[in-house]
Amino acid sequence: MRTLVILGVAGDLSKRLLLPGIASLLADGNTEPLALVGFAAPEHTEEAFRARLAETLGARIEGAREAGAAALRATIDGARLITGDATDPATLASLSALDPGHTALFFALPPAVTQKGLEALAPGQLAEGTVLVLEKPFGHDAASAAHLNAALTRLVPESSIFRVDHFLAKSTVLNIAGLRFANRFIEPLLNADNVECVDIVYNEDLALEGRAGYYDTAGALRDMIQSHLLQIAAFLLMDQPSTLTERDLRDRVGEVLRALEIDGSFQEATWRARYTAGEIGARDIPDYAAEPGVDPARKTETMAQIRLRLKNSRWAGVPVTIRSGKAVGEVRKEIVVTFKPVPYLPEGFSGIDSPTRLRIGLGPETLKLEIDVNGPGNPFQLDRVALSTALSSSRVLPYGEVISSVLEGDLTLSVRGDAAEECWRIVDPVLEAWARDEVPLDEYAAGTEGPASWPVATADDGTGLPRA
Repeated sequence: MRTLVILGVAGDLSKRLLLPGIASLLADGNTEPLALVGFAAPEHTEEAFRARLAETLGARIEGAREAGAAALRATIDGARLITGDATDPATLASLSALDPGHTALFFALPPAVTQKGLEALAPGQLAEGTVLVLEKPFGHDAASAAHLNAALTRLVPESSIFRVDHFLAKSTVLNIAGLRFANRFIEPLLNADNVECVDIVYNEDLALEGRAGYYDTAGALRDMIQSHLLQIAAFLLMDQPSTLTERDLRDRVGEVLRALEIDGSFQEATWRARYTAGEIGARDIPDYAAEPGVDPARKTETMAQIRLRLKNSRWAGVPVTIRSGKAVGEVRKEIVVTFKPVPYLPEGFSGIDSPTRLRIGLGPETLKLEIDVNGPGNPFQLDRVALSTALSSSRVLPYGEVISSVLEGDLTLSVRGDAAEECWRIVDPVLEAWARDEVPLDEYAAGTEGPASWPVATADDGTGLPRA
């Protein structure tokens, strides 16, 4: 049994994502009970801790598999709370020694607090075998990410560091890998000879939701593109690995990230915008700039889009557009691969000759192939059809899969230190240009799809991807 210490167990991340993820993992019935230790500030009480466990873990007992229900009960019964200062090196050292050689410290804390605590530790203070689990963002730019990596690797080896990206939960990544590398008719076509463009879109209807303390200093580019979506792009664009092991997969991801760069000037290839007041369904969404805790002078973007190019022969000339926004009217979470048109269409066909498109849904996990076929009644008329299916999804929530990897010591889907720094290398120049106001901060009303003037990634209506 590995001991999992959650630093920041009273925080929002723990409540919304981490503890529910652990509950789903245990309820599945394939994991032994956890030795769970919550760590919080001194004002947090045992009663509050127990109430949170009842709300998240206890609520999953009914309906869980028999083994899962037993694991949930045992984990709850054995859980304990420790209070103190998460930046105190002696405290962190004592937490690592709770179960020498089997303790994982999960820093579910604001990044600045995590970094302060880690930098205060001296080499040798942590018990041997301690695993460090960090939430994104990993630093706030390339220099700070390199500094944080140096602080981590002086405490524990890289093999004991999990940089968490729940977007890389096993089902999502393995769906992409299985689709690409197990199908002869797909993998040979994913290259510059056949692909017109690649779009990755992650638009959500959630607004600020009280997260100004974090989000207003991050923004859409840092929060979503720099971390999650660049990683997803790397898995889509990488060459085939020999195995699905940690070394092979992460080497391929690193190759892609090192070859990515902005495709043109910042004015041509980057866009930013902030939502104004609007409606999403029955919800009235206030102007972002008027939300409590927001400093309008920061010009924090709630929607960001960048166009990238990949410097290798396989993908040369294929634009890769990544877009993410908050408070939109239509939720879109997908990868869209648009193929080039056929070189020649025999005369005699009528109807719309639309590009073939492959869509991989990121939530829910789906697959759709849009193709032209002969229409009913008139065999010379081309009609659009979509072949679609649901992809494999896990009963375990993404954070449960993250914790499973930590418990198993499987680094395959964690972010390696060099990859974290490369993601910052890609976006740092964009952030600097935006700070200099070289790119205007556009606006869009909450409940819309974003600024009408932007080139938008192809939706299901069959429209193309306009060039900027």
